[in-house]
Amino acid sequence: MLGIVFEGGASRTVYSCGIMDALLEEGIFADKMFGVSAGAAFGVSYASKQIGRNYRLATEFMGRPEYMGIKHLLDPGNRSYYNLSYAYDDVPNKYLPFDYEAFKANKGEFYAVVTNVRTGQAEYMKIDGEDRKWKLLIASCAMPMLFPEIEIGGELYLDGGIADSIPYKKAFEMGCDKVIIVLTRPMDYRKTTDRTTRLCMRRYKDRPEFARALETRAERYNQCVSEIQDLKKQGKALVFTPRTTFGVNRIEGDSRKLKMLYDHGYKHARAVMGTVKRYIEG
Repeated sequence: MLGIVFEGGASRTVYSCGIMDALLEEGIFADKMFGVSAGAAFGVSYASKQIGRNYRLATEFMGRPEYMGIKHLLDPGNRSYYNLSYAYDDVPNKYLPFDYEAFKANKGEFYAVVTNVRTGQAEYMKIDGEDRKWKLLIASCAMPMLFPEIEIGGELYLDGGIADSIPYKKAFEMGCDKVIIVLTRPMDYRKTTDRTTRLCMRRYKDRPEFARALETRAERYNQCVSEIQDLKKQGKALVFTPRTTFGVNRIEGDSRKLKMLYDHGYKHARAVMGTVKRYIEG
């Protein structure tokens, strides 16, 4: 059974979008898909098999002032750097239609990773394609300080990457014997506990388990990357990493940079497609 894991990284995840389209062109579709934060937000278009949709989202919509900006964070009715009603309702339901029926018709299962604010633990929630306001995706993408907490089933959630940035272990645990892992940073990247994370830790000092997850995130992330390197060497996982991110930051809206990053992912996947097929068939 084939699994695919899409790391988050906000705008940097556009690299993954190029890989998604190249895989779809070759009819390569996973049985179980796991998306973290933007990996989930973009990954659902892979699950609906809409080639080119993410490219249009990145190059035509993400740079618009109505999509994201500080004014949206300061709006008391929004409280997010991203315009939630525009990005998760207007775009998929009006301007760049998401194919809900195709998503529901596919036999693969898509799981979005979220972090429970009370427990600090990752939860893996299956997306069923019924919620056209995409509350679960918003929760998976909800970076602390840049999003409000998102309530689902009586619990509050934030960005899935805090608890499990790269859920490859979950893919194996759920029965996948082949796993494609798509990272959004070069393989030599190592995370550090930066000033923003420390501010978040102070903000959530009354939620000790969540604050602890923030505190240990860099260490856990770096350990995961080391383990992924070993899995790659052993031939147990196929791993995509960008050679460069072209200076794209997590809230990047420059369509020129985003196109370069998408093209990098697409060309990377096309160049190693033979390896991908041998891995899957082996």
